[in-house]
Amino acid sequence: MIDGAIPYLRCPVCREPLGRQDRALRCPRRHSFDMAKQGYADLSAGRLPHTGDSAEMVADRAAFLAAGHYRFIAEALAAHRAEGLVVDAGTGTGDYLARFLDGSPEAVGLGLDVSKPALRRAAKAHPRAAAVLTDLWRPLPVADGAAAVILNVFAPRNGAEYRRILRPGGLLLVVTPAPDHLGELIHAYGLIQVDPEKAARVSGSLGDRFGLASTATHRHELKLTAGETRTLVGMTPSARHVPMGGLPDHDVTVTAAVEIAVYRPR
Repeated sequence: MIDGAIPYLRCPVCREPLGRQDRALRCPRRHSFDMAKQGYADLSAGRLPHTGDSAEMVADRAAFLAAGHYRFIAEALAAHRAEGLVVDAGTGTGDYLARFLDGSPEAVGLGLDVSKPALRRAAKAHPRAAAVLTDLWRPLPVADGAAAVILNVFAPRNGAEYRRILRPGGLLLVVTPAPDHLGELIHAYGLIQVDPEKAARVSGSLGDRFGLASTATHRHELKLTAGETRTLVGMTPSARHVPMGGLPDHDVTVTAAVEIAVYRPR
């Protein structure tokens, strides 16, 4: 539901607070932003340079997450309980945000994404979660110091904006693939490899605005059917490069490995 997050939202044009009027959000200067019938609000304020994940990629992601294959990631994130606003930057279907909110009953969620197909699902992911269409590389339509926690799972990192919206003492939780993530599929079928400089690029994107408090690697063995393997590949950037017909037609065992880094604002 959008209502719980409205006090934390700001007009993307003038930065004034927003209020709800029927199926729109409006600021005191009369800038108005429509809400989609699926429940998410469009605070993009203009043409977007890209549209994010397609409906097919989102459907694959929803099916894969619903099967519980990445639940170990959601559980590791949810161990960081919070009160107040939890922003999921690059929320996708809203699955990680929903599980975080399950473990933090005093928190309100706000999922940000550029993909409309993803937001249609994220808007319904949890009773205390709102969904907003916005480009993570632009100024975010969120008040200064509003967020207690920012989740960033396999998504872009706008260090300047994350620092602006995160309150003092807040947490930025960043999930990135470890070097051996999906290694069995990468080596056998030519999926896009994990950048060996990934950790350095993550640190560089956050600059001197955040200090690394801790980092941990989480691994989980996935036993996938042929259909689940195609779904997994279909929800990743490799879907645009790897012929689905060349994927295995039998069950496979795959290693899922991620780095979860905890940052605090400097």
